[in-house]
Amino acid sequence: MKILSLPLLRRSRNDRETAMSDPLQVIVVGGGAAGFFGAIACARTNPQAQVTLLEASSKFLTKVRISGGGRCNVTHACFDPAQLAQNYPRGSKALRGPFARFQPQDTVEWFRQAGIELKTEADGRMFPTTDNSETIARCLLDTAEAAGVTLRTRTKVTAMVRRTGAVGTIAPKGEQFAVTTKSGETLLADRVLLATGSSRQGYELAKSLGHQIQPPVPSLFTFNIDDPDLHALAGITIDPVQVQLPQGKLKQTGPLLVVHWGLSGPAVLKLSAWGARFLHDCNYKTPLRVNWLPKENPEHIKETMQQLRSQSPRKAIASWCPFGLPKRLWQYLLASLNIDLSKRWSQISNKEIQRLQQALIQSQYQITGKGVFKEEFVTCGGVSLKEVDFKTMESRCCQHLYFAGEILDIDAVTGGFNFQSAWTTAWLAGCAMAQTTRSQT
Repeated sequence: MKILSLPLLRRSRNDRETAMSDPLQVIVVGGGAAGFFGAIACARTNPQAQVTLLEASSKFLTKVRISGGGRCNVTHACFDPAQLAQNYPRGSKALRGPFARFQPQDTVEWFRQAGIELKTEADGRMFPTTDNSETIARCLLDTAEAAGVTLRTRTKVTAMVRRTGAVGTIAPKGEQFAVTTKSGETLLADRVLLATGSSRQGYELAKSLGHQIQPPVPSLFTFNIDDPDLHALAGITIDPVQVQLPQGKLKQTGPLLVVHWGLSGPAVLKLSAWGARFLHDCNYKTPLRVNWLPKENPEHIKETMQQLRSQSPRKAIASWCPFGLPKRLWQYLLASLNIDLSKRWSQISNKEIQRLQQALIQSQYQITGKGVFKEEFVTCGGVSLKEVDFKTMESRCCQHLYFAGEILDIDAVTGGFNFQSAWTTAWLAGCAMAQTTRSQT
């Protein structure tokens, strides 16, 4: 693996002939999925370019290695760009065009050509057939090295400014980026890609070059519910369930998982993503409504219980749920209404049926905080999307500065969608950075 430096700032400005022959200098800041993918795309598109990737920490691709429980959920088997974009609470409109150019089918093919086969699971998530995230990390490392990308760890970028370089260089009007590292080294670049993820480092660099940052707040998290009786149901999954934030006027439907601190599962995670800013603003303390039977008509629920009372009067209410809910959940709902579990259906009053119907379609809870979703931490917020050209991922505020991945104000629901936006935006940025237009001045 090559460990080299770019030309230092002290390079002579008077050597015009040498400057004209200089190859395109590209710096990629951030050694995650987006950084590697962008660096590879640039180096492959322009083999003469000198592409250097700088990572602040001691290891590359840390998030790739831990994602998907160590299996790496590479993408999602959603091959319609318009439908794919609907999985992004922030960024859905901006990503429609990019997804028409590089979508999950392209991701699958990219890795296939690199010798990595992906498989699709029942819920649409796609993983390497090895079920090992190291497969993806190793692939990106090897492909970057083969493409000639210079890889450097422990190289934190602390400052970046535009400066006037030698006349005749690739950058228009001689403008280049002076990139300063923590060690005091200064590197010159004609193009820079910021792919630092949701980090303060990346945000500060983007701000220093004129960009607005949408404040980052957590997305994709579980709900803490202070209800010991509910906690006792940990492990139960119900599908589908509708969860709603009435004060935020938001709702989602899908599988729900009861955990020992509250509620999780795809329905809750989706709701947390779309409600990320609302939930942050209310300090993760707000009412939650749960419809345990979203496919059922409320009147039909009531009629079913009334029929059961007349047709099966001797059946014990606690052991006979007519709606297919897990027995423990059914008994929990009965107990929450103070309905005697020893009663038979013939002993259930109209008022109790009414209350039970209400609990089935509109159980009320109070969110008291947020949990985490496995080891994956996702935020919304980042570089304002209106300041980026999504045809090339180039900044509208600073020419030849590009963005890719989670540094942008883009986030998605769980299922491989966050990685797909990283692959797509990085590929577009890498291809665009590779273009060389020399100044004629």
